[in-house]
Parts: sequence; C-alpha cells; structure tokens
Amino acid sequence: MINIAIDGPGGAGKSTIAKAAAKELGYIYVDTGALYRSVGLYALRKEVKTDSADEVVPLLSEISVELKFIDGSQRVYLNGEDVSEEIRTPEASMAASNVSAIQAVRDFLFDLQRNIAKENNCIMDGRDIGTVVLPNAQVKIFLTASAEERAKRRYLQLMEKGQEVKYEDVLKELQERDYQDSHREIAPLKPAEDSIIIDTSDINLEQSIDTVVNVIRERV
Repeated sequence: MINIAIDGPGGAGKSTIAKAAAKELGYIYVDTGALYRSVGLYALRKEVKTDSADEVVPLLSEISVELKFIDGSQRVYLNGEDVSEEIRTPEASMAASNVSAIQAVRDFLFDLQRNIAKENNCIMDGRDIGTVVLPNAQVKIFLTASAEERAKRRYLQLMEKGQEVKYEDVLKELQERDYQDSHREIAPLKPAEDSIIIDTSDINLEQSIDTVVNVIRERV
C-alpha cells in the first residue's frame, strides 16, 4: 500500500489540504488528530483533568473510537455517536494535545492507525505520523505556516461555524499548543529527517494543495 505522512502544527491546513490531495489521488484520508480529539472530548465530558494520566487512562476501557468513510468523507464516532463537529472546538483541541502526551493513549490508538495504513492507500495527517506511526511511509511532508497566519485561518474557520472567538485568544491557544506539542517527552512534534517541508504562509489553499499533490506524484 502507498502511505503518505503529513505532519505539522495546528492550523497549518493539514486536514483540508490532505483531504483534498487524497480525493485527487484516489486515496483514503485519515485525520489522526480526530482520534485524539475524541479521547479528549470524552475526558472533558467526564470532567477529569485531561493532562493527568492517572485520571485519563482508566477511561480508555470505556472508549470506542471509529473512523467511517461515508461518501468519501471521514466521520468520527465516539461510542457510536457522531462527534465529527463537536471535536473541533478549541477546548477539544487543547484536550487532544493534553491526552496525546500520555503514552497509554498513544498505545490505545496506535494499532487503529497502523491497520488503516496496512489496508489502504492513504494520506494520514497528524503530529508524529512520519516519525512514529508510519516511519516507512513512501512520502513524508511537514506542512507549516507562521503562527499568525495559522491563527488567522483558524479564527475565520471558527467564525464561519458561528463560534464567537477573538483572534488574540485563538493565537494564544495556538502558540500554547505549539509549545506543548513540540516540548512533550513522548513523540514531540518535529519534522522527520527525510520529510519535505512545505511552508504555506504566503500561498493560498489551491496552491498549497497543488504543491502537496505534485510532491506526492513526483515520488510515488
């Protein structure tokens, strides 16, 4: 199977770009961040500290997360409930960052991610796909942009969904998550040694998608 790993910080456009690239190339798109967001959401619902392994780990036995591909679109199910929209809030984002630093959570989701890649040509995005989950991926891309540009994009996305947020708050949360993701002891956010770094700060969405698709086509 052909596996493409796309990593990068929050708000870099990984999901949107990877999804579009997968559609154009005829691959399955796998948003691994959605898995961690689902675990984080469950922990939030249970009102536990999402950065506490002692409180989060006992919940794992109660959690079932599924990715279903419906009409070419990925939907995320938490214990049978479609939470595809609910996991996109800033609170779920920070909870995802917290729980992803817990080794037991990573182990819990690891096999699910690997099995999807074994059975499908896929583009999988996340923060440690090229370094940990799919170290033998045929193509590894590290997608990034300036913090200010990523915050602007995330702010506009949230506003379009009707969420009342301030740009300054979005930027602060994004910078906090950047620091947390890149400084955690377990699978920190960093480019794989053989990854291709693509900075989308100064190019639009269509150009970003074209760049990623061209990089993949040149190498597979």
